[in-house]
Amino acid sequence: MTADPLVELERRRQRPTDVPPGWEENPTSLRHRVLLAALAFAGLLVALYLTLYQFRLYDTVWDPFFDSKTVLDLTWPVPDALAGVMAYGAELVLLALGGEDRWRSLPWACLALGAVLSMGAVVSIGLIVVQPTVAGAWCTLCLFSAALSLALFFLGIGEARAAWQHVPRAHDRGAGWGDAVWGRAAHLG
Repeated sequence: MTADPLVELERRRQRPTDVPPGWEENPTSLRHRVLLAALAFAGLLVALYLTLYQFRLYDTVWDPFFDSKTVLDLTWPVPDALAGVMAYGAELVLLALGGEDRWRSLPWACLALGAVLSMGAVVSIGLIVVQPTVAGAWCTLCLFSAALSLALFFLGIGEARAAWQHVPRAHDRGAGWGDAVWGRAAHLG
C-alpha cells in the first residue's frame, strides 16, 4: 500500500524545520552563531584592552598608525570602552542560548541580540564620526572595534528578523503575544 503523495507532501510541509518560513538558510544555525561569537570575542578583547588603558592600568596603548591617547582620553574619567566590554559580553551570552531553532524556541533571545547589535552599530557610527570631529584624532583599535560591531550587525541581524517574523505568525495561529515572544509557542512557528 502506497501513501498518498499529496498527504505525504502536506505532512512534510507541516513538519517543523530549523529554517524559518521564507528563508533559504537558518540565521540561527550553530555555524553562523560560532562566526558571530568569534567576532564578538575579538571585540571583547579589544574593548577590554582599551578599558584597562582607560582605567590607567598602563600608560600607553598600542596603535601602529595614530595617537590613540587623544581619543581614549576624551571621556576621562569615564572609561567608555567599558560599554563595549558589556555589549560584546551580552552578545556572547545571547549567542550561547538555545538551539538551531532559537528563532522560534527563544525569540526573545534573538530579539535581544538584535537590539544589542543595533545599538552597537549606531554607537560605532557615532564613534567613527566623533574621532575626527570632536577629538581631532583617530584610534586604530577603536576603528577596528567599530568595524567588528558593524560586521556583527550586518551578519547577525537576520536572527532578530526571523524571530520578529515568527512572533506575529505564532500569534496569528492562536498564541498569546507573551507566549510567542518567550518561546512557549514554538510549535506554532
